Amino acid sequence: MLAYLIRRVLAVIPVMAVVAIIVFLLLRLTPGDPAAVIAGDYATPNDIERIRQQLGLNEPIYTQLGIWLWSLMRGDLGVSIFSELPVTRLIGQRLEPTLALTLSTMLSAIVFAVPMGVVAAWKVRTWVDRVLMLFAVLSFSLPVFWLGFLLIRVFSVGLEWLPVQGYVSFREGWVPFLSHLILPSATLGLVYMALIARITRATVLEVLAEDYIRTAHAKGLRPMNVLFGHALKNASVPIVTILGVGVALLIGGVVVTESVFAIPGLGRLTVDAILRRDYPVIQGVILVFSSAYVLVNLLVDLTYTFLDPRIRY
Repeated sequence: MLAYLIRRVLAVIPVMAVVAIIVFLLLRLTPGDPAAVIAGDYATPNDIERIRQQLGLNEPIYTQLGIWLWSLMRGDLGVSIFSELPVTRLIGQRLEPTLALTLSTMLSAIVFAVPMGVVAAWKVRTWVDRVLMLFAVLSFSLPVFWLGFLLIRVFSVGLEWLPVQGYVSFREGWVPFLSHLILPSATLGLVYMALIARITRATVLEVLAEDYIRTAHAKGLRPMNVLFGHALKNASVPIVTILGVGVALLIGGVVVTESVFAIPGLGRLTVDAILRRDYPVIQGVILVFSSAYVLVNLLVDLTYTFLDPRIRY
């Protein structure tokens, strides 16, 4: 296990290096000049060129890439072009809202989606199965931004039960903290929940057709014990796999959700940086998201050994 863990951690290094290079090149090839944005609408070409020289944007791409990679190896993500603050500091300031939104979304989605998928498989081809899967299909098909505005219209503007936008830290009280997270988590969680529910249903349905399930019924075990003690346990590996894969959906959804609900997290920071062509911030945030995705999938792989004793590394 330890040797496998070391190999996986070492394998992350070339993966992150490739991600860093691709992100760097894509940003440089994207139309738009941060020097022109900083200079303003009435700047002269000389003004823009002077700013480009100050920022080092007139250097060859390979020179800029080499300077950035060398700084990256020393743990330096650079300095924001606009705020002139270190990128690590900006990320640290925005990390808490994104972590709170992501963790609350994952927790709520798992709590509701796994039982939904299990019940749908248990009641396959009944009205319960059809209703639950219809809900899952609709949830997965709805655009995140549209769903967010709909929930705001109903629960914030119409019923006035929850705040419209913003974020309150848990340090200021758990009630305002949770009240500001309910709608964003529901918006982002419905898509994630639909994915988990459908995979859970398909996996549990396949397990329920196995011989040992029929044997468990023949031995007189209670249906719930068979369903959760045998079927769900043996279907857990594919379910955990989709939890890790679904993190990519969460990362993409966080950017949209934070913009809709005006949450000052990494997603909002990414949007602002893209609009301003703030290269160091964009590169830093994408590397953080990529690292989180790799880490989650590593944890998923390690979880397999606890769920299935036949799996060894």
